[in-house]
Amino acid sequence: MGMGFIDRWRDRHGAAAPGPSPEQDQDSMAELLSECELLRELADGAGLRLADDVPSLTALDQLLPTWRDTPDAAEWLGNDAGLYLGTVVFRTVPGTRWRLAPDGTPVIVLPDGREMDVTAFGRSWAAQGSPQLTAAYLEAVDG
Repeated sequence: MGMGFIDRWRDRHGAAAPGPSPEQDQDSMAELLSECELLRELADGAGLRLADDVPSLTALDQLLPTWRDTPDAAEWLGNDAGLYLGTVVFRTVPGTRWRLAPDGTPVIVLPDGREMDVTAFGRSWAAQGSPQLTAAYLEAVDG
C-alpha cells in the first residue's frame, strides 16, 4: 500500500518533525490534521472559504473536479478532503476524537464508538465524486 499519513506529513514538514501520536492532546492533533493545505488552496482559488462546517462540505461537493486530470494531485487532494471531512466531524459532533490506526492512518472515532476512515472517503470523493463529502458527514452523524 502507499505511504501512511504520518510518512507523507514528515516528508512535507521535514524528516525530523514529530508526527502526532495517540497520546497527544486532541486539540493539537486536530490542529495538525486540519491543515489540509492543498484542499484549502483549491478552495481559495475557487472563491470558497473553508470554515470547518457543513456548508463548506456542500460547497466542496459542488466544485468542478478539474483535479482528476492529474492522478497524483487527485490522491493528495483526496487525502486532504478526507482530513477536512474529519475536521468538520470533530468540530461539530461532540464526543468525537481522532485516533491513529496501526498503519498511521488518522481515523475519526464517533461518540458511539464507530470509526470512520475519513481519508478513504476523501480519496473516493476526489477520484470518483462519491460519496459526496456531505453524504459522508451525514452517515457519520446519523449512524
